[in-house]
Amino acid sequence: MQPSKFSNRLTLSAVAMAVLLSSTAAFAKEEWKFQINVNAGDDEYRIAQNWAKDVAEKTKGEIVIEVMPTGTIVGNNETLDAVGAGIIQGQITDPGYFSGKNPAFAVYGNMVGAWSDTSTFLDYMRNGGGEAGYNKLVEPYNVHLIRAGAVGVEALISKKKINTLADFKGMKIRAPEGMVSNIFKLVGAAPVNLPTSEVYTALEKGVIDAADYTVFSTNYEQGYYKYAPFAVHPGFHSMPMKDISINKTIWDGLSAEQQKILEDSVDQFTATLISDLHKKDQEQVELATKRGDVTLTTLSPEELKKFRQIARTEWDTWRNSSPEAKEAVDSIKSYLQSKDLL
Repeated sequence: MQPSKFSNRLTLSAVAMAVLLSSTAAFAKEEWKFQINVNAGDDEYRIAQNWAKDVAEKTKGEIVIEVMPTGTIVGNNETLDAVGAGIIQGQITDPGYFSGKNPAFAVYGNMVGAWSDTSTFLDYMRNGGGEAGYNKLVEPYNVHLIRAGAVGVEALISKKKINTLADFKGMKIRAPEGMVSNIFKLVGAAPVNLPTSEVYTALEKGVIDAADYTVFSTNYEQGYYKYAPFAVHPGFHSMPMKDISINKTIWDGLSAEQQKILEDSVDQFTATLISDLHKKDQEQVELATKRGDVTLTTLSPEELKKFRQIARTEWDTWRNSSPEAKEAVDSIKSYLQSKDLL
């Protein structure tokens, strides 16, 4: 028995509806993996997970983000390529990991000595041309910066007390490659490039004597003081950018409303990072001091001046290392001069 024309039309209509529903569902829901450059137990990771939940709520489930800790899919210095290739869809990281690709990553990521507080840095990135310049750098990799973030000035933990720059002589210190490593070399230290997941065991085994790794509260809660019972706090050397970026092809395919939700959510994520970690720092410093677990030191104004002079000398070295680095250094110096900060 031959099927009727009506049943043929019904079948075709059902197929068309199924295809439409399928394509609508695919369009309506995005499921992404973002890799962050910190351990699963860190406060940054917890706050990032809350950010992902917020995005899901704000988009009514259209965008679902899974935040994965450091090294889950690729190494920290490989996430840029992985995001561009779609192996992961986004990253929350320190641009310094990519300075081997272009020195400009180190300049944007942590122009040592330039920033004394997060508000000035974020104003430059949002309103002074920083984000536009950074996107010129990453978009050829098929990556788009949603927003720049920050966590605040980092502490410096060590096995021995640091009172002056001379105390760095011969010290094996974990530091990301790039400007920070170079400046530590200039003060006599021996930088070691290690992923964040290896900092604890490296301190335990004596592979390193000190570590440039995030804020005081995270270091203390992770128990690093057992092998590095000294800390320079408040920190003086490092206030890295947090790169929250996404595959550019995916970004370009989002609606203007979805893009705005992501930008606003990252702004809130950054504000939470800064406020929560600052509050946690104060609490943990008080606790560590009370227990006697950590001896805190600070560098004198004279020593800090020496450090800034060394840092600014290094700026010129990086300025001459690539056209993009020159543009970045000049942009930051111009901004600082416009604010009477240089």
